[in-house]
Amino acid sequence: MQNLIASSLKYENGTLNVLDQYLLPHQQVWHECHSVETMKELIVSLKIRGAPLIGLGASLLVAHLAEQGATKAALGAAINELEATRPTAVNLMHCMAALRKALKQSDFVTNIVATAERLFIEDIELCERMATRGAELINSGDNILTHCNTGALATAGIGTALGVIYKAQQQHGNIHVWVDETRPLLQGGRLTAFELERWQVPYTLICDNMAASLMAAGRVDKIVVGADRIAANGDFANKVGTYNLAVLAHFHDIPFYVVAPLTTLDTQTTCGSDIAIEQRSSAEVRGVSGSFGTALWAPTHANVYNPAFDVTPAKLVTAWVLDTGVYDKNDVESGALTALK
Repeated sequence: MQNLIASSLKYENGTLNVLDQYLLPHQQVWHECHSVETMKELIVSLKIRGAPLIGLGASLLVAHLAEQGATKAALGAAINELEATRPTAVNLMHCMAALRKALKQSDFVTNIVATAERLFIEDIELCERMATRGAELINSGDNILTHCNTGALATAGIGTALGVIYKAQQQHGNIHVWVDETRPLLQGGRLTAFELERWQVPYTLICDNMAASLMAAGRVDKIVVGADRIAANGDFANKVGTYNLAVLAHFHDIPFYVVAPLTTLDTQTTCGSDIAIEQRSSAEVRGVSGSFGTALWAPTHANVYNPAFDVTPAKLVTAWVLDTGVYDKNDVESGALTALK
């Protein structure tokens, strides 16, 4: 397999390495990954995260195992195990479906490797097209609010929603970003702030519950978020807290954009209520751990509800920015998304 290098995932000289995103921004640690069990742990613990990147990481591992002589049966089992790690993000399922198709070929090793390489390169291209289309919706001087992390750490390219912001800053300048900290795992505070600082895009970090007051004060011009799955009717799942922002944006009449590649569109899912929502560990809400250590702020046995995602109804979305184009409510209601697949 050829060398494939992204910000947080790289296959180089026959070795697959994953950047530990749980330790960012203060430690940059890379993990070698040579087994399904290791990749599963990296995915579940969010050391590798972001809907597109999870699919790509799993794909590169399967291709690596194929080159190392794994049997068809072993590769099929690996695909099934990796697909089951995250039930909400459809990009992982898209990648595993492509690998299953390649596995059916007589020369399955060559086909699996070619498929993994194609998916990686394709993601870079998808990010660039999304960023270019989305940047046209941003004006110089805009204050943009975003949630979770949707940049180069989450993709092979420059990102989805954050890629749009980066491209807009390059083209227009004078962009400022409000960064939701994104409870409970602080992907905004740890990762989005890290990327914006690296890109020299002006930003201000806020607690999630500060967004409403900012909107009421007229200090948010647009909201731009990513997605882990978009249903056929335009409803979409994203990091929990996104729905809050959409409701607030609707009340305050602020444009609300969702940015995602075509691989995030799941036309087999009719609407948002059909999207499976991953439930995560109670420990993530009772406290926090990372490069700084561990802090526990709730009673040890406190009951916890911890969905990783929520669903935003299509009626709250101003436009869907895909690599294939920008679609408004009228487009979506007329079946534009369904027609793409």
